[in-house]
Amino acid sequence: MRPRALRLDGHAVPGCVAIGNRPRCALRTLLPAACLLTTIGWAIAADTAPATDLPDLSVARARIYAGDFETAVAELGALTATVRHADLYNLLGFSLRKLKRFDEAARWYKEALFYDPTHRPALEYQGELFIETGDLEKARNNLKLLRLLCHPAGCEEVRKLEAALAAADPAGSRG
Repeated sequence: MRPRALRLDGHAVPGCVAIGNRPRCALRTLLPAACLLTTIGWAIAADTAPATDLPDLSVARARIYAGDFETAVAELGALTATVRHADLYNLLGFSLRKLKRFDEAARWYKEALFYDPTHRPALEYQGELFIETGDLEKARNNLKLLRLLCHPAGCEEVRKLEAALAAADPAGSRG
């Protein structure tokens, strides 16, 4: 039987394969990660892996917090010509979603997750986009992935997406 990439809810699990119905993860993949997490702590391990250096986004963030999404989109959109970073793409997707420009928002969340498939804010916000566009199943899949990433203690992104799903679908939000 040939090994194949192990997938969880449509997402490849790095360093793991499935042989038949049995998952196998390479110890050489898991051991360095475990050492890293115990050595330098969870906060650093959860940082975004950049594709390029991230410029200061505090002005754009301030505009977003103030609800000035149009200006934030213009500023963040201009940066995409020279900066490739999940945080930038996530903020752009968030701003576009708030403007109800769902197709554009979906593109930028997808881009953020291309550069960092474990970017928790992008997974949460993409889940909220799925809710807003009526695709609760995809939102639940994002929640499952977030629960996996935040296991065992949980994280803010899980709680926020759970709350959004509960508001959208009180009967089936626990996914």
